Amino acid sequence: MLKEIVLNTIKKFNLIEDGDRIVLGVSGGPDSLSMLNILNELRKEENIKFDIVVAHINHGIRENAKIDEEFVLDFCKKIDVKCYVLHTNIKELSKKSGKGLEETGRIERYNFFDEVLEKTKSNKIAIAHNSNDCAETIIMNIIRGSGLSGLKGIEAKTGKYIRPLIEAKREIIEQYCEKEILNPRHDETNDENFYTRNKIRNVAIPYIKEELNPNIIDTLLRLSDIAKDDISYLDLKTQEAYEDMCLEENFSKENVYNDEKGAKIILDLKKFNSKDKAIQKRVILYSINKIFGTTKGIEKIHIEDIIKLCNNNIGNKFLTPNKKTKIVIKNKKIYIELVK
Repeated sequence: MLKEIVLNTIKKFNLIEDGDRIVLGVSGGPDSLSMLNILNELRKEENIKFDIVVAHINHGIRENAKIDEEFVLDFCKKIDVKCYVLHTNIKELSKKSGKGLEETGRIERYNFFDEVLEKTKSNKIAIAHNSNDCAETIIMNIIRGSGLSGLKGIEAKTGKYIRPLIEAKREIIEQYCEKEILNPRHDETNDENFYTRNKIRNVAIPYIKEELNPNIIDTLLRLSDIAKDDISYLDLKTQEAYEDMCLEENFSKENVYNDEKGAKIILDLKKFNSKDKAIQKRVILYSINKIFGTTKGIEKIHIEDIIKLCNNNIGNKFLTPNKKTKIVIKNKKIYIELVK
Protein backbone atom coordinates (compact mmCIF):
# COMPACT_ATOMS: atom_id res chain seq x y z
CA MET A 1 0.00 0.00 0.00
CA LEU A 2 2.78 2.46 0.89
CA LYS A 3 4.54 1.82 -2.39
CA GLU A 4 1.38 2.70 -4.30
CA ILE A 5 0.92 5.88 -2.25
CA VAL A 6 4.51 6.93 -2.99
CA LEU A 7 4.17 6.19 -6.70
CA ASN A 8 0.91 8.16 -6.90
CA THR A 9 2.53 11.09 -5.08
CA ILE A 10 5.48 11.03 -7.48
CA LYS A 11 3.14 11.14 -10.48
CA LYS A 12 0.73 13.66 -8.94
CA PHE A 13 3.42 16.24 -8.19
CA ASN A 14 5.87 15.22 -10.93
CA LEU A 15 8.56 14.65 -8.30
CA ILE A 16 10.85 12.47 -10.40
CA GLU A 17 11.68 12.70 -14.11
CA ASP A 18 13.87 10.81 -16.53
CA GLY A 19 17.54 11.45 -15.93
CA ASP A 20 17.18 12.61 -12.33
CA ARG A 21 19.91 11.79 -9.84
CA ILE A 22 18.52 12.10 -6.33
CA VAL A 23 20.23 12.46 -2.97
CA LEU A 24 18.20 10.65 -0.30
CA GLY A 25 18.53 11.85 3.28
CA VAL A 26 18.53 8.59 5.25
CA SER A 27 18.79 8.39 9.03
CA GLY A 28 17.93 4.71 9.25
CA GLY A 29 14.52 5.35 10.83
CA PRO A 30 11.21 3.99 9.46
CA ASP A 31 10.44 6.95 7.18
CA SER A 32 13.78 7.38 5.44
CA LEU A 33 14.46 3.64 5.22
CA SER A 34 11.06 3.05 3.61
CA MET A 35 11.73 5.87 1.15
CA LEU A 36 15.10 4.38 0.23
CA ASN A 37 13.71 0.88 -0.20
CA ILE A 38 10.77 2.02 -2.33
CA LEU A 39 12.72 4.40 -4.57
CA ASN A 40 15.36 1.72 -5.09
CA GLU A 41 12.64 -0.64 -6.29
CA LEU A 42 10.87 1.96 -8.44
CA ARG A 43 14.05 2.94 -10.29
CA LYS A 44 14.28 -0.68 -11.47
CA GLU A 45 10.58 -1.29 -12.12
CA GLU A 46 9.12 1.93 -13.50
CA ASN A 47 9.53 3.59 -16.88
CA ILE A 48 11.16 6.59 -15.19
CA LYS A 49 14.92 6.25 -15.43
CA PHE A 50 16.58 7.83 -12.39
CA ASP A 51 19.46 7.16 -10.04
CA ILE A 52 19.86 7.54 -6.27
CA VAL A 53 22.61 8.10 -3.72
CA VAL A 54 22.30 8.27 0.07
CA ALA A 55 23.45 10.92 2.54
CA HIS A 56 23.64 10.00 6.23
CA ILE A 57 24.61 12.29 9.10
CA ASN A 58 26.15 11.10 12.36
CA HIS A 59 25.31 14.06 14.61
CA GLY A 60 27.53 12.86 17.45
CA ILE A 61 24.70 13.28 19.97
CA ARG A 62 23.22 9.83 20.56
CA GLU A 63 25.03 6.80 21.95
CA ASN A 64 23.59 4.67 19.15
CA ALA A 65 24.66 7.05 16.38
CA LYS A 66 27.54 4.80 15.29
CA ILE A 67 25.22 1.78 15.18
CA ASP A 68 22.76 3.78 13.04
CA GLU A 69 25.58 4.75 10.69
CA GLU A 70 26.74 1.14 10.27
CA PHE A 71 23.14 0.04 9.75
CA VAL A 72 22.61 2.53 6.92
CA LEU A 73 25.96 1.68 5.32
CA ASP A 74 25.18 -2.04 5.44
CA PHE A 75 21.70 -1.52 4.00
CA CYS A 76 23.07 0.60 1.14
CA LYS A 77 25.78 -1.97 0.43
CA LYS A 78 23.15 -4.71 0.27
CA ILE A 79 21.10 -2.84 -2.36
CA ASP A 80 24.18 -1.47 -4.15
CA VAL A 81 23.57 2.24 -3.51
CA LYS A 82 26.41 4.66 -2.79
CA CYS A 83 26.25 6.16 0.71
CA TYR A 84 28.00 9.32 1.89
CA VAL A 85 28.44 9.91 5.63
CA LEU A 86 29.09 13.12 7.56
CA HIS A 87 30.52 13.02 11.08
CA THR A 88 29.79 16.17 13.05
CA ASN A 89 29.28 17.39 16.61
CA ILE A 90 26.02 19.28 16.78
CA LYS A 91 26.32 20.14 20.48
CA GLU A 92 29.68 21.80 19.93
CA LEU A 93 28.50 23.64 16.81
CA SER A 94 25.36 24.75 18.65
CA LYS A 95 27.41 26.30 21.45
CA LYS A 96 29.70 28.10 19.01
CA SER A 97 26.87 29.50 16.90
CA GLY A 98 24.47 30.30 19.74
CA LYS A 99 21.71 28.49 17.85
CA GLY A 100 19.58 25.70 19.29
CA LEU A 101 20.36 22.02 18.71
CA GLU A 102 17.38 21.59 16.37
CA GLU A 103 18.28 24.55 14.18
CA THR A 104 21.99 23.68 14.16
CA GLY A 105 21.23 20.08 13.22
CA ARG A 106 18.95 21.21 10.41
CA ILE A 107 21.54 23.62 9.01
CA GLU A 108 24.28 20.98 9.07
CA ARG A 109 21.97 18.39 7.54
CA TYR A 110 20.90 20.49 4.59
CA ASN A 111 24.41 21.83 4.00
CA PHE A 112 25.63 18.25 3.77
CA PHE A 113 22.83 17.31 1.39
CA ASP A 114 23.92 20.19 -0.85
CA GLU A 115 27.54 19.00 -0.71
CA VAL A 116 26.56 15.48 -1.77
CA LEU A 117 24.28 16.94 -4.46
CA GLU A 118 27.21 18.83 -5.96
CA LYS A 119 29.73 16.01 -5.52
CA THR A 120 27.50 13.44 -7.23
CA LYS A 121 26.16 15.85 -9.88
CA SER A 122 22.65 15.19 -8.58
CA ASN A 123 19.74 17.56 -9.14
CA LYS A 124 17.23 16.72 -6.41
CA ILE A 125 17.19 15.94 -2.69
CA ALA A 126 14.56 13.59 -1.26
CA ILE A 127 13.41 14.14 2.33
CA ALA A 128 11.27 11.53 4.12
CA HIS A 129 8.60 13.80 5.62
CA ASN A 130 5.21 12.11 5.97
CA SER A 131 1.66 13.40 6.39
CA ASN A 132 1.89 13.32 10.20
CA ASP A 133 4.94 15.58 9.95
CA CYS A 134 2.86 17.93 7.81
CA ALA A 135 0.06 18.05 10.41
CA GLU A 136 2.57 18.66 13.22
CA THR A 137 4.15 21.49 11.25
CA ILE A 138 0.77 23.18 10.79
CA ILE A 139 0.18 23.11 14.56
CA MET A 140 3.69 24.48 15.17
CA ASN A 141 3.07 27.30 12.68
CA ILE A 142 -0.25 28.19 14.31
CA ILE A 143 1.39 28.31 17.74
CA ARG A 144 4.10 30.59 16.39
CA GLY A 145 1.53 32.95 14.90
CA SER A 146 2.19 32.13 11.26
CA GLY A 147 0.09 33.67 8.52
CA LEU A 148 -1.91 31.83 5.89
CA SER A 149 1.22 30.32 4.34
CA GLY A 150 1.92 28.44 7.56
CA LEU A 151 -1.29 26.46 7.08
CA LYS A 152 0.20 24.77 4.02
CA GLY A 153 2.42 22.66 6.25
CA ILE A 154 5.03 20.74 4.28
CA GLU A 155 4.72 20.65 0.50
CA ALA A 156 5.53 17.70 -1.74
CA LYS A 157 8.00 19.75 -3.74
CA THR A 158 9.91 22.94 -2.97
CA GLY A 159 12.66 23.75 -5.43
CA LYS A 160 15.16 20.89 -5.53
CA TYR A 161 13.59 19.18 -2.49
CA ILE A 162 11.06 16.41 -3.00
CA ARG A 163 9.05 14.48 -0.41
CA PRO A 164 7.75 11.20 -1.84
CA LEU A 165 6.20 10.09 1.49
CA ILE A 166 4.30 13.30 2.21
CA GLU A 167 0.88 11.74 1.54
CA ALA A 168 1.56 8.65 3.66
CA LYS A 169 0.62 8.41 7.33
CA ARG A 170 3.15 7.28 9.89
CA GLU A 171 1.23 4.12 10.77
CA ILE A 172 1.21 3.03 7.10
CA ILE A 173 4.98 3.50 6.99
CA GLU A 174 5.47 1.45 10.14
CA GLN A 175 3.27 -1.32 8.74
CA TYR A 176 5.37 -1.32 5.56
CA CYS A 177 8.56 -1.69 7.58
CA GLU A 178 7.11 -4.69 9.42
CA LYS A 179 5.86 -6.32 6.22
CA GLU A 180 9.19 -5.84 4.41
CA ILE A 181 11.19 -6.78 7.54
CA LEU A 182 13.30 -3.64 7.23
CA ASN A 183 14.01 -3.45 10.97
CA PRO A 184 14.56 0.31 11.00
CA ARG A 185 16.51 2.08 13.69
CA HIS A 186 14.71 3.97 16.46
CA ASP A 187 15.81 7.45 17.45
CA GLU A 188 15.13 7.58 21.19
CA THR A 189 15.32 11.40 21.19
CA ASN A 190 11.94 11.36 19.41
CA ASP A 191 10.47 10.04 22.68
CA GLU A 192 11.80 12.96 24.72
CA ASN A 193 9.38 15.85 25.13
CA PHE A 194 12.09 18.50 25.16
CA TYR A 195 11.68 19.81 21.62
CA THR A 196 8.53 21.60 20.45
CA ARG A 197 7.78 19.09 17.70
CA ASN A 198 8.05 16.17 20.12
CA LYS A 199 5.64 17.87 22.52
CA ILE A 200 3.16 18.29 19.68
CA ARG A 201 3.69 14.73 18.43
CA ASN A 202 3.73 12.94 21.78
CA VAL A 203 1.47 15.12 23.93
CA ALA A 204 -0.73 17.57 22.02
CA ILE A 205 -1.91 15.39 19.14
CA PRO A 206 -2.66 12.30 21.30
CA TYR A 207 -4.66 14.55 23.65
CA ILE A 208 -6.61 16.10 20.77
CA LYS A 209 -7.30 12.64 19.33
CA GLU A 210 -8.52 11.35 22.68
CA GLU A 211 -10.54 14.36 23.85
CA LEU A 212 -11.48 16.49 20.84
CA ASN A 213 -11.06 15.01 17.37
CA PRO A 214 -9.90 11.45 16.67
CA ASN A 215 -9.32 12.41 13.02
CA ILE A 216 -7.20 15.48 13.73
CA ILE A 217 -4.46 14.46 11.26
CA ASP A 218 -6.95 14.19 8.38
CA THR A 219 -8.60 17.45 9.49
CA LEU A 220 -5.30 19.32 9.41
CA LEU A 221 -4.40 17.85 6.02
CA ARG A 222 -7.75 19.08 4.63
CA LEU A 223 -6.95 22.51 6.06
CA SER A 224 -3.59 22.32 4.29
CA ASP A 225 -5.24 21.55 0.95
CA ILE A 226 -7.69 24.47 1.36
CA ALA A 227 -4.86 26.84 2.29
CA LYS A 228 -2.79 25.75 -0.71
CA ASP A 229 -5.67 26.48 -3.11
CA ASP A 230 -6.27 29.91 -1.56
CA ILE A 231 -2.58 30.77 -1.52
CA SER A 232 -2.21 29.71 -5.14
CA TYR A 233 -4.98 32.16 -6.09
CA LEU A 234 -3.49 34.97 -3.99
CA ASP A 235 -0.06 34.33 -5.48
CA LEU A 236 -1.55 34.76 -8.95
CA LYS A 237 -3.23 38.03 -7.98
CA THR A 238 -0.03 39.24 -6.31
CA GLN A 239 1.97 38.52 -9.45
CA GLU A 240 -0.59 40.40 -11.56
CA ALA A 241 -0.58 43.37 -9.17
CA TYR A 242 3.21 43.47 -9.05
CA GLU A 243 3.52 43.41 -12.83
CA ASP A 244 0.95 46.22 -13.10
CA MET A 245 2.69 48.54 -10.62
CA CYS A 246 6.34 47.68 -11.29
CA LEU A 247 8.11 50.57 -13.03
CA GLU A 248 11.64 49.24 -12.89
CA GLU A 249 13.39 46.04 -11.92
CA ASN A 250 17.16 46.23 -11.73
CA PHE A 251 19.31 43.60 -10.08
CA SER A 252 22.65 44.78 -11.46
CA LYS A 253 25.33 45.35 -8.82
CA GLU A 254 26.42 48.41 -10.79
CA ASN A 255 23.08 50.10 -10.12
CA VAL A 256 23.50 53.16 -7.88
CA TYR A 257 20.79 54.99 -5.95
CA ASN A 258 21.47 57.36 -3.05
CA ASP A 259 25.17 56.53 -3.44
CA GLU A 260 24.54 52.94 -2.39
CA LYS A 261 25.17 50.01 -4.67
CA GLY A 262 22.56 47.29 -4.89
CA ALA A 263 19.58 45.82 -6.62
CA LYS A 264 16.32 47.74 -6.68
CA ILE A 265 12.66 47.53 -7.58
CA ILE A 266 10.60 50.67 -8.23
CA LEU A 267 6.83 50.51 -7.81
CA ASP A 268 4.12 53.01 -8.77
CA LEU A 269 2.98 54.46 -5.43
CA LYS A 270 -0.53 55.43 -6.60
CA LYS A 271 -1.23 51.96 -7.98
CA PHE A 272 0.16 50.37 -4.83
CA ASN A 273 -2.08 52.46 -2.58
CA SER A 274 -5.13 51.59 -4.70
CA LYS A 275 -4.77 47.87 -3.93
CA ASP A 276 -6.41 45.97 -1.11
CA LYS A 277 -4.25 45.69 1.99
CA ALA A 278 -3.94 41.92 1.60
CA ILE A 279 -2.37 42.41 -1.84
CA GLN A 280 -0.18 45.29 -0.61
CA LYS A 281 1.32 43.05 2.07
CA ARG A 282 2.04 40.30 -0.40
CA VAL A 283 3.53 42.67 -2.99
CA ILE A 284 5.96 44.04 -0.38
CA LEU A 285 7.01 40.53 0.66
CA TYR A 286 7.21 39.44 -2.98
CA SER A 287 9.47 42.39 -3.82
CA ILE A 288 11.77 41.90 -0.82
CA ASN A 289 12.07 38.20 -1.61
CA LYS A 290 12.78 38.98 -5.26
CA ILE A 291 15.69 41.23 -4.30
CA PHE A 292 17.06 39.61 -1.17
CA GLY A 293 16.14 35.97 -1.78
CA THR A 294 14.30 35.59 1.53
CA THR A 295 11.80 37.35 3.79
CA LYS A 296 13.20 35.79 6.97
CA GLY A 297 12.95 38.21 9.87
CA ILE A 298 10.29 40.32 8.17
CA GLU A 299 7.27 40.26 10.47
CA LYS A 300 3.72 41.59 10.38
CA ILE A 301 4.63 44.79 12.23
CA HIS A 302 7.35 45.60 9.69
CA ILE A 303 4.99 45.17 6.74
CA GLU A 304 2.40 47.35 8.52
CA ASP A 305 5.03 50.07 8.98
CA ILE A 306 5.97 49.93 5.30
CA ILE A 307 2.33 50.23 4.22
CA LYS A 308 1.86 53.24 6.54
CA LEU A 309 4.95 54.77 4.97
CA CYS A 310 3.43 54.30 1.52
CA ASN A 311 0.09 55.73 2.59
CA ASN A 312 1.83 58.89 3.85
CA ASN A 313 3.11 59.37 0.29
CA ILE A 314 6.34 61.11 1.18
CA GLY A 315 9.96 60.79 1.90
CA ASN A 316 10.60 58.68 4.98
CA LYS A 317 13.00 55.77 4.88
CA PHE A 318 12.43 52.31 6.31
CA LEU A 319 15.21 49.77 6.85
CA THR A 320 13.96 46.21 7.26
CA PRO A 321 15.14 44.10 10.23
CA ASN A 322 17.59 42.18 8.07
CA LYS A 323 19.38 45.52 7.54
CA LYS A 324 19.68 44.61 3.88
CA THR A 325 16.50 46.00 2.35
CA LYS A 326 15.62 49.70 2.32
CA ILE A 327 12.26 51.21 1.36
CA VAL A 328 12.13 54.85 0.28
CA ILE A 329 9.14 56.90 -0.95
CA LYS A 330 10.19 59.54 -3.49
CA ASN A 331 8.58 61.25 -6.49
CA LYS A 332 5.37 59.17 -6.15
CA LYS A 333 7.40 55.99 -6.40
CA ILE A 334 8.34 53.23 -3.98
CA TYR A 335 12.03 52.32 -4.09
CA ILE A 336 12.80 48.88 -2.63
CA GLU A 337 16.54 48.38 -2.53
CA LEU A 338 19.13 45.86 -1.47
CA VAL A 339 21.65 47.76 0.66
CA LYS A 340 25.28 46.80 0.10
